[in-house]
Amino acid sequence: MQLRYAFRLYPEPGQRAALARAFGCARVVFNDAVRAREDARTAGLPFPNAAELSKRLITQARHTAERCWLGEVSSVVLQQSLRDVEGAYKNFFASHKGERKGKRVGAPRFKSRKDTRQSIRFTASARWKIAETGRLSLPKIGDVRVTWSRVLPAVPSSVTVILDSAGRYFASFVIDTDSETDRARWNEPEPGSAVGIDLGLTHFAVLSDGTKICSPRFLRRAEKKLRKAQRELSRKQKGSKNRAKARSKVARAHAAVADARKEFHHQLSTQLIRENQAVAVEDLAVSGLARTCLAKSVHDAGWSQFVAILQYKAQRYGRAFVKIGRFEPTSQVCSTCGHRDGPKPLHVREWTCPACGTLHDRDHNAAINVKQAAGLAASACGAPVRPGLVPAQREETGSHGTPTRTCAA
Repeated sequence: MQLRYAFRLYPEPGQRAALARAFGCARVVFNDAVRAREDARTAGLPFPNAAELSKRLITQARHTAERCWLGEVSSVVLQQSLRDVEGAYKNFFASHKGERKGKRVGAPRFKSRKDTRQSIRFTASARWKIAETGRLSLPKIGDVRVTWSRVLPAVPSSVTVILDSAGRYFASFVIDTDSETDRARWNEPEPGSAVGIDLGLTHFAVLSDGTKICSPRFLRRAEKKLRKAQRELSRKQKGSKNRAKARSKVARAHAAVADARKEFHHQLSTQLIRENQAVAVEDLAVSGLARTCLAKSVHDAGWSQFVAILQYKAQRYGRAFVKIGRFEPTSQVCSTCGHRDGPKPLHVREWTCPACGTLHDRDHNAAINVKQAAGLAASACGAPVRPGLVPAQREETGSHGTPTRTCAA
């Protein structure tokens, strides 16, 4: 299973200039490759392959007056840009033919120099390394200071240097994890321990054992600060340096909200996976709910991100993960006798079953029904739960806590 570990980078002024050159060269090669394929499509010619594009756009272009500055950066960075173009077209054609799941993917577009997010990738052939001092040594950039929040569990196969909208630099390492080693890190939970999760807005999650986890509402709590920063940005003259500073301030405020939300999701998902042998959730139609009057609260909760994190951690540590259908009537069925009482408006938080007379909390009853619909209710009696097959996920791992010292891999 492949995972990504992200660490904060603090390049010096000269290294920032070198990274800016690398970002720009990678963007130019990407745009040249897209333009070459679009010209071939317009002329009715076959698409040029990767070897032809590499020879024309990198090897030969370095010896021309218009592209001589491509030699100032590592050739691996430019080759990876061509791979990105090839992967983008592959996803586009697969989506167009219906071979790719999810939303339709459009054709690759040209990258703009005004994009606030930039990235370059170094593979093993670039001979990058982690120095003994704990710095990240990158070709034609130098040794960049890294804040290590944890020790890498294995030797990374590649590293991606990212500049986000808030002006922060990150090093994202790709790690091939060992399933046996991962499962040995945590003690096995009690046999038959399983939990059903009902996600909501008033409470972020209600578990089948009755535990209610309040929703932090990170965006709602930061709205006053965001409104002020956005108001200051709207008053700045376009193209001015003060507007660039105000835009960076808005981006940092949004990044703080996103980081806090992801940290909350990682901590909660780790707790649930560590304590249970099986986890069941409901497949929510987030894209549909995001078009209602609750759109801001739905996006603030981040259900999709939480479920994705929960799924890949279950697969990594050998837990069973079950996702029931979104049309399962979890809020309409009595978890005690199975009587279906019909749909109820959202303001009804408690109801009494007309068949058995049991008073139900709406969310707790739904969590129990999620667990029963997933087939995990029988395992609560002590029978072992066998982990099912879960597709591997590539996700960013969160940084839990503040590092007390700098440690290299």
